[in-house]
Amino acid sequence: MDNLAISVRSATPADAVALAELVNRAFLVERTFVDGDRTDPDEIAALTRRGAFLVLEHAHGLAAAIYLEPRGTAAYIGMLSVDPELQGMGLGTRLVRIAEALAEAQGIKQLTLRIVNLREELVRWYRRLGYRQVGTSPFPDAGVKQPCHFIEMNKRIGAEPGAEWSAAASLA
Repeated sequence: MDNLAISVRSATPADAVALAELVNRAFLVERTFVDGDRTDPDEIAALTRRGAFLVLEHAHGLAAAIYLEPRGTAAYIGMLSVDPELQGMGLGTRLVRIAEALAEAQGIKQLTLRIVNLREELVRWYRRLGYRQVGTSPFPDAGVKQPCHFIEMNKRIGAEPGAEWSAAASLA
């Protein structure tokens, strides 16, 4: 789609409805093992007060989003959502890299995330981005159609002394 924005912005609580719609469209694939929507506007609005949704827009609305919540020297990323019609165009990778660079600029040393174990393709995808599995945690039982759990992953960010990595290089 040639109307994709090349810049990203932080969402506000006013974006809650559009963000919830985007997230729910992106997470429709999970309906095979969980009943109901992934989120709602109230949850999104609450999250915008604790952290930030970074959004990428195009002429027809939101193209992609990722949630970033600083937690001391670490930060949590989640709800990475790309409009299903725009998947496979690198938008998810772009937003993860932007979130990593923003977190690094804030002094964050590590990013964490959780993926439901039934989404094996996402575990592989995040591994390619440098994340590693560090544990598991329970998946909420509400609406679950088959047993599942979260895989917890993390990634150290920022340059170690003598390293040549930089946020600018990660966005290239």
